[in-house]
Amino acid sequence: MDTETVSPIPFLDLKAQQSRIGPALRARLDAVLAHGQYILGPEVAELEEKLAAFCGATHCVSVSSGTDALQIALMAENIGRGDAVFLPAFTYTATAEVPLLLGATPVFVDVDPSTFQIDLNSLQARIADVKRAGKLVPRAVIGVDLFGQPADWPAIRNIAAGAEMFTLDDCAQSFGAALGNERLGRAADATATSFFPSKPLGAYGDGGALFTESAERAALYRSLRTHGEGTTRYEVLRTGMNGRLDTMQAAVLLAKLDVFESEILRREAIARIYDTELAGLVETPARVPDSTSAWAVYSILLPNQAVRDSVQAALRDQKIASAVYYPRALHQQPAYAASHDGTKMPVAEELGARILALPIHPDLTDAQALRVAATIRAALAG
Repeated sequence: MDTETVSPIPFLDLKAQQSRIGPALRARLDAVLAHGQYILGPEVAELEEKLAAFCGATHCVSVSSGTDALQIALMAENIGRGDAVFLPAFTYTATAEVPLLLGATPVFVDVDPSTFQIDLNSLQARIADVKRAGKLVPRAVIGVDLFGQPADWPAIRNIAAGAEMFTLDDCAQSFGAALGNERLGRAADATATSFFPSKPLGAYGDGGALFTESAERAALYRSLRTHGEGTTRYEVLRTGMNGRLDTMQAAVLLAKLDVFESEILRREAIARIYDTELAGLVETPARVPDSTSAWAVYSILLPNQAVRDSVQAALRDQKIASAVYYPRALHQQPAYAASHDGTKMPVAEELGARILALPIHPDLTDAQALRVAATIRAALAG
């Protein structure tokens, strides 16, 4: 195909989505400009109510980012120095940096080679390692619903209960996904999500939310997101942070929430096209049993890094965007070298050399998805 005539296929197309929801989006933003309540305006409370209803959670507390959601959740449990927080080695850095910021120690766990979710046998082994060493107290497990699919939350909860640990669902990539007949939001003691623009439900800037079934936790989250305030603005009960969601971002999210369910269905349709067209050529994503994915990321596995790099180059030649999530496991990152005990994570270490994410968003056409697959097919044949 002549690269001079082909049109680009972006990894994410927020302009197309904005065009599609433009009138509703502008109406929402104009309403905020009219009332002028840019911090904790009425749209924030409306969004929290609708997000909770969407996923079936009792309480939703909106915050300024997915990272701040993780931090507030751990701050509320008084997790800090001397505490071990278990989390997968193959995920974004925010999951690991938050425990360190609070003085706790991230303990890395390997991931399942098929679903890339936290490996349960590795989790149990790592908990046993920490208990045997006796230097840290096991306090929390952060399960990450990676790429849009849910982790095995019933099993994670059982393992955590045996060690009396708090469970936190890092649902940054997977709001809208379901495990069994329930959407994520109630699977752990607390659930944190992100509204970064690239997420399935994304704002036009940073944003996030916390979900919980506990009224006490919800009240504590609201205090912590607003400098630890009490019943009045100038009653300071605890050390908190400035972690509120802006009203303008809430307005954007409300407009997007109206079409969110249909967008999840569209992402699933694109994933099925890739599944069919790439079957037998690459390792396509394995589905978590009894689940529905939000398809934040569709990642294939190639045999090795050389093949991955050549396929990515072929996509680039045809003006097709792709990405590598993630090129290096967290325990291999310089920032975490001092806190890692040296345990090998063979699956997480190998994935970075083989993984490649393809475009998947609700405004991707069938023809574009077929073109992506055809380009991969040609690259592997050549």
